[in-house]
Amino acid sequence: MTNAAVGVAAEQSACQALAADGWAILGRRVRTKAGEIDAIAEKAGLLAFVEVKARPTLAMAAAALGTRQQMRLMKAAEIVMGDHPDWGQAGIRFDVMLVDGQSRVRRVVDAFRLH
Repeated sequence: MTNAAVGVAAEQSACQALAADGWAILGRRVRTKAGEIDAIAEKAGLLAFVEVKARPTLAMAAAALGTRQQMRLMKAAEIVMGDHPDWGQAGIRFDVMLVDGQSRVRRVVDAFRLH
């Protein structure tokens, strides 16, 4: 399986896990000038910008999100919020969904913030 196919499969697994937990998926692979957001989900007015990381192990996936990617995601989220000012009435956060080689999914809630 190519890296792109692994990424798409991981995003699918992550979105299925979010939906199973009651989150509505508002967008997948949302492209902006600042970069792509893997998923945008909403639950009870809380908006989550979700980065999906797939690696052979959950630990490797957790280590894969760097500061530069976090900044890119925050800039992309600003663009999305400008286009959808009505989203996130109950708050906004950045989650990371980790997917390992056996398609196990773990969610890191509120994984990072603007300092």
